Amino acid sequence: MRYRYSLALFAVGAIVAAPWAYAAGGGGGGGGAMPSQSAPAYDPTVDYKKGADAFASGNYADAAKAFKKVVSAVPKNPQANYLLGASYMAQGDFAHAVKPLEAAVRYDEKMVEARRDLGIAQAKLGKSEKAAEQLGALKAIQESCGGICANAAKLTDAIAKVDAAIAAGPQAQSAVEPEVRLASAGSLDATYVAAVSLINEHRYEQAIATLDQALWAAGPHPDVLTYLGFANRKLKRYDKAEYYYRTALDIAPTHRGALEYYGELKLERGDVAGARANLAKLEGICGFGCHEVDELRRWIVEGRSSAT
Repeated sequence: MRYRYSLALFAVGAIVAAPWAYAAGGGGGGGGAMPSQSAPAYDPTVDYKKGADAFASGNYADAAKAFKKVVSAVPKNPQANYLLGASYMAQGDFAHAVKPLEAAVRYDEKMVEARRDLGIAQAKLGKSEKAAEQLGALKAIQESCGGICANAAKLTDAIAKVDAAIAAGPQAQSAVEPEVRLASAGSLDATYVAAVSLINEHRYEQAIATLDQALWAAGPHPDVLTYLGFANRKLKRYDKAEYYYRTALDIAPTHRGALEYYGELKLERGDVAGARANLAKLEGICGFGCHEVDELRRWIVEGRSSAT
């Protein structure tokens, strides 16, 4: 079964709805209709776009201001935390860079850029032991990678840079030019289409990797987060799926797709009362009903305890 989805795109510093035809999930697996585009009280993707634009133009002070607002609203977003830290490093402010870089690593332990820059920042602050921790973590990721993963070359380069920073010590206090190039918002549509196609083909690992690219371009967008929840849920990574659904709903509490899918996840985990609570929220949002209400109600009536 095919449904119509849309993702808000950036235009002149504002979010505008751009309808696209997508296939989503499918009946029986939690396929939904178009995710709600209800505007949250604060939309972190707007400041993320401002930060990304400033970052790309080399205006790192303004980038840091924008990303700081995003992190305040969505503190567990690894991309915004990393870019905040990288913005500070580009200004030579290593002391302020450490905290957001640590957060980026905490919420995405395999983010090579964050571990690299955190190691460099710690070395420049004279904290060689902490820098060595990041070096060790990078080497462990490299070992598990076996030289064949997509990040193999990036890992080799990151290890060399942290090694060099430790050897140079705290006397090398010059600013660090960011080594990340953000994808343009204009590329977001193709990335999102590719991710949804992968989900429809049940290629969930590849879909997650592609959706991560969309997060770098769009910031913490509730549609992208909802699909990340869906893909992780299909892989039975329930804790991760719940994190993405809850984050989407923190940003957009009336997001119908996230409410439906999160309700289905609750059923899969045996939380019938929680699923019914999500259904009640959807009924309040939809008024005379919508596809998400019908689908979640069907799951509850059928007593669904696992995805098929």
